[in-house]
Amino acid sequence: MQRLFTGSISITSKKDGYVRVADLALFEEGIGKNDTIFVDHSHLHTALHQDIVEVEVLGKHKNQKGEDELYGKVTQIVERGRKGYAGVLEEENGMYFLVPDDKRMYTDVIIPKESLKDADVGMKIIVNITNWTDAKKSPIGEVSVALGHPGDNDAEMLAYALERGFSDVHNKEVTGEANAIKARGISEVDKANRRDFRNIPTFTIDPIDAKDFDDAISFQKLPNNHYEVGIHIADVSYYVKPKMALDEEAIARQTSVYLVDRCIPMLPEILSNDLCSLVQGEDRLVMSCVLELDDEGIVHNEWFGRSLINSHRRYSYEDAQITLDTKTGDFYEELNTLNVIAKKLTKARFDNGALSLETDEVKFKLDEKGVPVDVYIKTRGDTHKLIEEFMLLANKHVSKFITKKQEEVNGEGKAICIYRVHDKPDGERMHDLDLYIRGLGYTVRFMDGLIPSKDLNNLLEKMGDRPEKALLQVHITRSMAKAIYSTKNVGHYGLAFDYYSHFTSPIRRYPDVLTHRLLMRVLDGDYPLESERGLYEKLCMQASRREKEASDAERGSIKYKQVEYMSYRIGQEFDGMVTGASEWGIYVEEKKSKCEGMIRLRDLGNDFYNYDQKGGRVFGERTGVEYKIGTPVKIKVKNANLDLRMIDYALVY
Repeated sequence: MQRLFTGSISITSKKDGYVRVADLALFEEGIGKNDTIFVDHSHLHTALHQDIVEVEVLGKHKNQKGEDELYGKVTQIVERGRKGYAGVLEEENGMYFLVPDDKRMYTDVIIPKESLKDADVGMKIIVNITNWTDAKKSPIGEVSVALGHPGDNDAEMLAYALERGFSDVHNKEVTGEANAIKARGISEVDKANRRDFRNIPTFTIDPIDAKDFDDAISFQKLPNNHYEVGIHIADVSYYVKPKMALDEEAIARQTSVYLVDRCIPMLPEILSNDLCSLVQGEDRLVMSCVLELDDEGIVHNEWFGRSLINSHRRYSYEDAQITLDTKTGDFYEELNTLNVIAKKLTKARFDNGALSLETDEVKFKLDEKGVPVDVYIKTRGDTHKLIEEFMLLANKHVSKFITKKQEEVNGEGKAICIYRVHDKPDGERMHDLDLYIRGLGYTVRFMDGLIPSKDLNNLLEKMGDRPEKALLQVHITRSMAKAIYSTKNVGHYGLAFDYYSHFTSPIRRYPDVLTHRLLMRVLDGDYPLESERGLYEKLCMQASRREKEASDAERGSIKYKQVEYMSYRIGQEFDGMVTGASEWGIYVEEKKSKCEGMIRLRDLGNDFYNYDQKGGRVFGERTGVEYKIGTPVKIKVKNANLDLRMIDYALVY
């Protein structure tokens, strides 16, 4: 059996690790039930959370559940998972060191005095590890950024982005190129040889606080009673060319990062919020997907290319919804027709097997110091879904066009495209989801090792407004494969699309820039060569990795604000719902803020409570009272620990 594998390592709270490997052939002999290799702390050999490591399989043993599990040792650090490590600078006996925020970072980092820069003891800092080869010694590092005092909003929020390599500033060369592009502006030469949509009703619909506008929609009725819908996307690739400093920076970032209180943009704001942004009343250069549709949303003709627009109206989602609801205002007829078609597109997707998942998005109202004073769940109306459907439609048709045009020349399966792929779920995860659903008191079918999407959609619809519906949606999402970027097309399971690429957000996603470039090459007959596939696949892998790092930063900032929000509400009572159980207690989510915390077994009341792992519940020996997923509870905030990012609740009843 092969002994050496490469994968990403996850460090547990017990300071052990699990390496996830992609080569499933490892398990053909029936060793283990998943694709991970256990590594105990003594065999980490300096590996840290999310590092890419080489691991040698040493054998197998029984894990705590009594299942066969492979175990091994780290033999090499291939790539560090973090660009830096956030924490507080401490000093003891003349020695300076970082105390990390992330408790999975199991070691302090020694910082020589000459590497402190302008950081003072007690400050929040970002540290880069410069030398660490001996696991028996502490790593050596240097301060890269001194952020300020722990607890300050700017320091805490920036730390999540900076430690993952997302800087809030662009270097001088990048800024210089962006300023030069802005200064040149849009000339008549730039507008030449573009299809002109400036006299066709065109508008943007975005969040009320949006600063960059990637996409606009134009609409007109045709003489044959069909409709021409133009999905117009900022033509970032016209300005950002390969080998420019702007392009190299975008490759390094791959995505914008949206923290609770700010956006850290992929491109300088002079481009992302200005020249590339499809602002109202200004001529803008765009890449367009123009579709001729009938009343049922069936596409009869399509056109792709570079265009010119001038947005007639900047709608917020709320303003557009008011126009739809009141049946009055600018572009009501256009919006209403688009909305009717969008609903039919949605139905067609679901009829074809798409999953209907809408997870709650938590938003905070912050005061001038960044303190969360209120929290709410972002609502999604028809206008959100309208935009979503037409962006999905454009992504699908662009992907199919790029693929089919190349295959006409090079043969089936020979196309190079940046696909957004979502593979079929793993059978074991489906089994775990089935157990979870049974724990909620429902049953679903299994077909070919999967729970049919239609059954999951029907179950979610049947649950109505029951509070545990949101939990089920989260668990369904977790049971699915992770959507990634790839040059190998396996389709998109969740959307039930055979072809799907990201085309509609080049201001904030680099894969969309690549898709625009590939589209123009196909339109020009300059088809990419097979020898280029390796480069594109490498960029896909980097985009997938950076997307996850950005998502981790975003989730971290939300969790911090949730804990901070509850830290001002110690002793207050709230409605909650049990989200899980363990041998230490039950996990509870507060109804309004979605702030999850734990009620320790000792805080459950005057009884001796046992954990039933198989039943996923905690129950009292004397009273028989049980707590399981979905159980409503009244809770009181007992403690909120910002250092550990943890909330402790106590049971009221």
